[in-house]
Amino acid sequence: MNNRKKVIVKLKRFISILGPGLVTGSSDDDPSGIATYSQAGAQFGLSTLWTALITFPLMASIQEMCARIGMVTSQGLTGTLKKNYPKSILYLMVLFSFPAIILNIGANIAGMGAVANLIFPKIHAIYFSVLFTAMLMGAVIFWPYQKIASILKYLCAILLVYLIVPFLSKQDWMQIIKHTVVPDIQFNKEFIAILVAVLGTTISPYLFFWQATMESEDMKHRKKQIIIDKGMINKMRLDVNFGMLFSNIVMFFIILTTGTVLFNAGIHQIDTVEQAAKALEPLAGEAAYYLFAVGVIGTGFLAIPVLCGSLSYIISETFDWEAGLDKKFQEAKPFYLVITVSLVLGLLINYVGISPIQALIYSAILYGVTSPVIIAIVLHISNNKAVMKQFTNKKRSNILGFATLVLMTVSAMVLIYYQFV
Repeated sequence: MNNRKKVIVKLKRFISILGPGLVTGSSDDDPSGIATYSQAGAQFGLSTLWTALITFPLMASIQEMCARIGMVTSQGLTGTLKKNYPKSILYLMVLFSFPAIILNIGANIAGMGAVANLIFPKIHAIYFSVLFTAMLMGAVIFWPYQKIASILKYLCAILLVYLIVPFLSKQDWMQIIKHTVVPDIQFNKEFIAILVAVLGTTISPYLFFWQATMESEDMKHRKKQIIIDKGMINKMRLDVNFGMLFSNIVMFFIILTTGTVLFNAGIHQIDTVEQAAKALEPLAGEAAYYLFAVGVIGTGFLAIPVLCGSLSYIISETFDWEAGLDKKFQEAKPFYLVITVSLVLGLLINYVGISPIQALIYSAILYGVTSPVIIAIVLHISNNKAVMKQFTNKKRSNILGFATLVLMTVSAMVLIYYQFV
């Protein structure tokens, strides 16, 4: 009984540590991520499984840097840049962030509309997109984001069904292990594009801004002044690492599921949500569409406020506006106006003629191309003693951080090269 109590106490202590890192990790598996991982598995089978093993330490290291910046400075990335760096660096970061975030918002809204249309085919997807946009606008303005996240994270648990499907049929586990630990890189335009998309949707710049801002908000809301110490940093790292691990496990099994179910069924190009949903048929049969729809809509409602919030924090900190998802509309009108505009712009992307699945993948590719600039900025800040004091990067963080920068830069350059060959 004593041992059981000890386990329960340890579990409660561990859960109490989890916060911004877990929410960030859950948000990473948004509709854009689901579509990208599904396409990777359908198009190339198990060939991209190794990316989950590579991206975990890389994304965890960058997110930890962003969280540490937020804790030490009590400011988001934008506020830290504005205070300590030339304005040209600040504007460069905004320039590279804005288009990708808007496209991602629009792609996610379109994806949510498409899966709702899958369940109710008589109602056009655009009507659902308008409805979801209005619901998101109202929820973000009138509810604290923490309340939204606490409700919707349970819907995102639907994604865990991907962990079950591969065990329902006979698998060649030696091949799965091989593709997990041995990188399989194909030097052609299609493979490089999906590789950049996987990296972009996993190591997404909007998550950098969100992580730093949430940590800084947490520091501001503490009832008394807290002196940051090694123990606080370690708790933050545990939160971040767990969140990123959860994100990567889901990513791995989505690729594994679609790489066996869809690829083996001859579905190598996902153009519709129906095709992506078929990956869950071995588990759910005809209910696969419902499971897939709930997962996509749930992650959309969780991730879009993060996307809008990240963008609004960037703009608000740039112009010294009052900001905060926990503030009422009257207290931060410009902040919520940016969120409203970003949602409307995202909705308008539904009218450019790109299929929802392709829009989701394109947004991931755009992140992959633009993220090296943001990663370089994060690395510089986290090594700047004038900003970070005694909490600058250690050797391990710099090795992983620069490895992330090199990988993202090289993959983006190779993709650009293949566009002109």
